Parts: sequence; structure tokens; C-alpha cells
Amino acid sequence: MSPTHLDDVPPVPPVSLLDALDERRSVPARQLGTPAPDEATLLRMLASACRVPDHGKRVPWRFVSVQGDARLALGERLATLTASRDPEAAPAAIEKDRERFSHAPLVVTVIARLGEDAQIPGQERLLTAGCVCFALLQAAQGLGFGASWLTGWPAYDRTVHGWLGLSDDEAIAGFIHIGTPRLEAPERERPDPATLLTDWRP
Repeated sequence: MSPTHLDDVPPVPPVSLLDALDERRSVPARQLGTPAPDEATLLRMLASACRVPDHGKRVPWRFVSVQGDARLALGERLATLTASRDPEAAPAAIEKDRERFSHAPLVVTVIARLGEDAQIPGQERLLTAGCVCFALLQAAQGLGFGASWLTGWPAYDRTVHGWLGLSDDEAIAGFIHIGTPRLEAPERERPDPATLLTDWRP
């Protein structure tokens, strides 16, 4: 991927930042179809996703994309792993793992780098990687795609980490499933911030 490809992406229509935040919806992975973002568009989305708070400028994240036949291969590995660990696993559970990455045409794995750091706590670096996940959701929707931030057991499994090339001091912050929405994601009830706000006084 070459940074010059960013020039190939049409400019994003102007929109209020608050409107963009207010209109964000998660589209279920099963409702994400083709087309996926092309290489230039994905790079443009990742460029926006990288503009997150980053204490100490550590850049404590990286990306691994899973697309095409690789999604199916990863699902087959998950199904085999589930069956080998639990011979009594229900066929539906095995099939769920087989299909886990097969719906959206693109899955971007956001990996948090959490090695030893004398100045920046690991928790802060993990939060930064989480911000990257959220910003990627926003970037996808801003370019007309749908996205969903998922984890599930594969995000925490060391065998899966090995398949995806993680080191011992890395963790998966999220699998961001991206594609073209097959339906308009419905709005759901949101919390009232007034009920969540308290005023501290000494």
C-alpha cells in the first residue's frame, strides 16, 4: 500500500462533526456485503483512524486486514480449534465460528501494542487502541460504508493471536467488520447524559 493512493480518494462531503457522531450506527456484520473499501479508500479511512489521543506519541497500535479467501480460511481454523477443544461442541457453535469472519468483505484487526514502557501505562495505550477502533467506525460510515466493532473469544485467544502474528506483548482491541450495508441500521435508545453526570464538590 502506498500513501500516494490517498490522493485517489474523492474528498468527503462536509458535515457537522456532532452530526457525524450523532448519526453513527453499528451495522451487524451479517448485514455487510460487497463492495468493501478499495485499497486507497481503506488507507484514507486508516489515516483518519490514526488521529487519536496518544500519550507520549507511542503509536501503540497496528492493523492486520483479513479479506477475500483469508476470511474463510480463518473461519475454518476457528471451527477446527473449537471442535478439537470441545469434542461435545454443538454443530451450531462450530458453524458459528466457521462463519465468524465470512460476512463482511473486510475485517480490520486493530492490535494494541502493550510492551514495557517506563512512562506510559499499558492501560493508556490500550485506551488509545480503543479510540482507533471507534475512529475507524466513524471513518467507514463517513465514506458511505457500514461497520461493526466485534471481539468474541478469538480476540482473547493466544492461538488465534499466533495465527495473526501477534507478539506476546500485543492484544486485539477489536475486529472492525466493514462493508456496504444491506439495510439501514435502526436507531436504538441512547442514554440520557444528564443521568450520567455528577458534579464533584469538595
